[in-house]
Amino acid sequence: MRKTNLIVLALLLAFSAQCQSLKSAGSSVYLSEVQQELKTVFPNNRRINLVFHGHSVPSGYWSRQEVHTLESYPHLLLSKLKQEYPHAVINVIITAIGGEYAEKGQPRLATDVLPHKPDVLFIDYALNDMGPGLERSKVAWEKMIEEALRHNIKVILVTPSPDQRQDLKNPDNKLAQHAKQIRALAAKYKVGLADPYAEFEKIAKTEGTVEPYMSHVNHPNQRGHTVIAEELLKWFK
Repeated sequence: MRKTNLIVLALLLAFSAQCQSLKSAGSSVYLSEVQQELKTVFPNNRRINLVFHGHSVPSGYWSRQEVHTLESYPHLLLSKLKQEYPHAVINVIITAIGGEYAEKGQPRLATDVLPHKPDVLFIDYALNDMGPGLERSKVAWEKMIEEALRHNIKVILVTPSPDQRQDLKNPDNKLAQHAKQIRALAAKYKVGLADPYAEFEKIAKTEGTVEPYMSHVNHPNQRGHTVIAEELLKWFK
């Protein structure tokens, strides 16, 4: 009987360890050093560089090709961070390009991202990755993550904002599959995960539509960008 109990205990411990290995980095500790820097007061502080690498959404594109920089989530996040950290010098740097997908953005990491010496790198490509598909996108995301980690950069992976041509109430739609893959990558590499897609799924289920959060078929308005910014902000609290 005792031997059986020991076997059961061993199996439970192994299962618990496996579950832990499937988790992304913990928000309470992953950016603790960055948070400490944000709290530091002049003359001992330094600038903190937040780099946003991706497609049209972090670039600030809304409808009619208008670019609403200050109403889009990188700068909404900056505004929220300044409320949390009034003594901090924070640079928001956009290396995103409208229309780009991960395969195109991956080679630019070395030329366009690393020279900015990011303290935190946000990667947001899934909306456009529906074209190349899951397998090709995964390869590009992994290359970006691995290169950033080699340079000791903290990485936050961002799940997609909505495309109204995809049914967010269907858990098997293309965007949902990319969101699932991003969650798995965050767990694999123990990096951060911001999951606005999960929040937009909840909105679609409770409100019946995400249209009030959108400026365009696949570009959020300020209300939608605020949802994304709030998810990113969790990593700094």
